[in-house]
Amino acid sequence: MHPDTRRFRSPYSLALACLIAFAPTCKTQAQTADAARWQAQAQAVTITRDDWGIAHVHGKTDADAVFGMVYAQAEDDFNRVETNYLNALGRLAEAEGESALWRDLRMKLFIDPTVLKQRYAASPRWLKDLMNAWADGLNYYLATHPQTHPRVITHFEPWMALSFSEGSIGGDIERVSLDKLQAFYGHDGEPVAAVDTPSSWQEPSGSNGIAIAPKLSADGHALLLINPHTSFFFRSELQMSSDAGLDAYGAVTWGQFFVYQGFNHHIGWMHTSTGADVVDEFAETIVRKDGKPFYRYGHELRSITTHTIDVPFRKPDGSMGNRRFTVYASHHGPIVRAADGKWIAIALMNKPMEALEQSWLRTKASDYASYMKVAELKANSSNNTIFADDKGEIAYLHPQFIPRRDDRFDYTKPVDGSDPATDWKGLHALNEAPHLLNPANGWIANTNNWPYSAAAQYSPKREDYPRYMDSAGENPRGLHATRVLSERSDFTMTSLISAAFDSYLPAFARQIPVLLADYDALPANDPLRKKLTGQIALLRHWDYRWGIASMPTTLAVFWGDMLWDKVDTFDTHEGLSIYDVMATKAGSQARLQALSEASDRLEKDFGSWGVPWGEVNRFQRIDGAIVQPFNDAKPSIPVPFTSSRWGSLASFGAHRWPGTKRYYGTSGNSFVAVVEFGPKVQARAVTAGGESGHPGSPHFNDEAERYTTGNLRTVYFWPEQLKEHTERVYHPGA
Repeated sequence: MHPDTRRFRSPYSLALACLIAFAPTCKTQAQTADAARWQAQAQAVTITRDDWGIAHVHGKTDADAVFGMVYAQAEDDFNRVETNYLNALGRLAEAEGESALWRDLRMKLFIDPTVLKQRYAASPRWLKDLMNAWADGLNYYLATHPQTHPRVITHFEPWMALSFSEGSIGGDIERVSLDKLQAFYGHDGEPVAAVDTPSSWQEPSGSNGIAIAPKLSADGHALLLINPHTSFFFRSELQMSSDAGLDAYGAVTWGQFFVYQGFNHHIGWMHTSTGADVVDEFAETIVRKDGKPFYRYGHELRSITTHTIDVPFRKPDGSMGNRRFTVYASHHGPIVRAADGKWIAIALMNKPMEALEQSWLRTKASDYASYMKVAELKANSSNNTIFADDKGEIAYLHPQFIPRRDDRFDYTKPVDGSDPATDWKGLHALNEAPHLLNPANGWIANTNNWPYSAAAQYSPKREDYPRYMDSAGENPRGLHATRVLSERSDFTMTSLISAAFDSYLPAFARQIPVLLADYDALPANDPLRKKLTGQIALLRHWDYRWGIASMPTTLAVFWGDMLWDKVDTFDTHEGLSIYDVMATKAGSQARLQALSEASDRLEKDFGSWGVPWGEVNRFQRIDGAIVQPFNDAKPSIPVPFTSSRWGSLASFGAHRWPGTKRYYGTSGNSFVAVVEFGPKVQARAVTAGGESGHPGSPHFNDEAERYTTGNLRTVYFWPEQLKEHTERVYHPGA
C-alpha cells in the first residue's frame, strides 16, 4: 500500500476511469453518470488510516463524510455490512436458504420496500443527501472491488438505509418467536430449528454506561464510560468529520452511517439496552363471518387486514424459490402467533425516518439542551442513554418512544385487544419518563438495570412512574457499579478504566456463603462432605474476584452455570429472580450436587477441579466468518473477566463449543472507551480483536491482548495526534 495516494492511482480507479470513458459501448448512460459522480465525490473525501487500522474519514460536506465512512466500512468487512441489510430487509433466505425463511417473514411484517421508498421520497433534503451518499459509497466500493462478491445485494439504493435506521426495530422485532410465527403461518416444511443449548450459555445482553461529574474527577472534567456488550465484531470503530461541522468518533454498527455510541468535540453519548416495556402484545378475539376473520373491539367487529408477502429463498441447487404468505393485522399491529384461542398482535415502534434523523442529529449536538432537542423526535425505543459534556453536565435519559398506557393492565403479558382501554394513548413526554440531570451524588450509571438506582439515593423514585417504565429490575452489575462508584471522589480516565474492569463478582458474594452453609450443615457421614472438602476450602477463602490465575473463579463459574441450568425452569411467579431461586428455592441438595457435577466436569476436561481461570476462559479469532469456529488446538489467549451474569462489569460471554473443552467468548465487551471532556476532549479505547475482518490484515487481531487486559489505547481524535500515527492516506477508490 502506498502511504500517500496523491502520488498513485490504483488499478481500481483506473478501471473506473476506463468504464467512464468507454461506457457507451457497454453501459447505460445512467451507469456512466453514476460512475462519474462516484469518482467526483471520492475526490472530496480523505480517509486516513491510523496505526491500528482505524479509519478517520473527512469530507467537504456531511454527505461526503457518509460516502467515505461507509466505503471504509466496506473495505474492512463488506460481508457484515451486507448481512446486516439482508437481515434488515428480510432477504437473508436469498443467501442462506429456507433456514432463514421465517426470520425473513418476521422482518417483512414490518419492513415494506414500497413504504420505505415513500418515506425516502418524503424525507427532508439533507437526509436524502445522506442516504444518497450512503448508497453511492457502497456502490462505489463494489465498482472498485470486483474481487468482492456480494451474496445478494449487488446494488444499494438510498431508501434501504431506512430499514436499519436506529438499531431498535431489529431488536424489537426479534421479540417475535420464530417457531410460533411458523406455527401460525405455515404448517408445511421443516420446523424452525430449536437451539438446544443450556440457558447458562446465553450471555445477558446489554451494556454499561457511567458518567462522572466534574466534582468527582481529579481534574474537574466530566468523564464518560462507553462499554457496549454485544456480539463481537458487531461494530466498527471510526471517526467521521466534515467542513460542515461534523466530527464524531466511536462505535458504528456495520452498514449504518452514524456513530451509534461515541463522542464529538463537546458531548458523549452511551446507549444501554432498556428495561422499559415498549413492545406489547394484544390478544384479539376472532370471529369469522362468511369465511373472513374479524376481531372484536369494544362493541363492534372490525375487519382483520390481510395482504400477501413473498419471501424468496435460495434452493440447495442454487436456484431461487419463493413462498407466498397471506398475513394478518389488527389496528394494534401484525398478527404473530396464536394463544388460548386468540390471535396475538404485536405493537412496536416503526418510525424509520425519524429514527434515522435522531440517530444522525444527536452526533452533531453540542450540549445537553441541543441533545434533548433532538430527543424530541421520540424515535428511540430500545436505549437508555448516559450523557456527558464539556460544560460538566451529566444526564440519564430513558427511551424517548414510550407509549402511554393504562397502568391497571400488566403489559408484560398479552392484554385484551377487545378492550379499548388497553390501547396505546400517544407517547409520554420526555419529562414523564425517569430522567436525571446533574444529580448531587456526582455520578450516573446504567447496566441495563432499572433507572431507580442510577444515581444512588438521588435516583428517580419507582413509585413516581407507571410499572411499564421498567420490567428489568436490578441486576448484579448494577450493584457492582454502585459499589465502585461510591468508593472514590477523584476519578481520572485511568481510574474509571480500572472501575470498568473491577474484578469483584457480587452474585457469587451472595451465592457462595449459602453454599458454604449447605456444606457445613451436612451430616458427617454424607458422601458429599468428603468429596467436596477441598472445593469448599478453596471457595471459603475466596475474595470473590476474578483473575487469570484464580482457581476459585473457575470452580465458582462451573458451579454457578450448573445450578443456573437446574433452576432456570423453576416457576418464579412470586416475582423471584433466578438469583433468588438459586439462593433459596433451589435447596441445599441441588446446590451441593451442582458443585459435585461441576467438579466432575472439570476433572473430565482438565484433569482436576482446581484449574486457573485463564486456562479455561479464552479469546480466539481464527477467521473472518460471522459465526466463528473454535479449536482448542489453535492459538488463543486467556481472559480474566467472566460473564456479566455474575456481576462482572467487564463482560465475556463464553462457553464450550462443539469439539472444545475450553470456554471461548463470542459476546460481551466489544468496544470500550473512556472519554474526558476537558478543554480538548480526549479518549482511550479498545475494540475486540481488531478493526479489520480480513485475517490477512495486520489489524485483524492486533488489539486482542489489549482487549483481554483492559489496556485501552489512546484515541487519535485530533489532527496533531493522528499526524504521528498515520499508516495510510487515500481517497476512496485509490
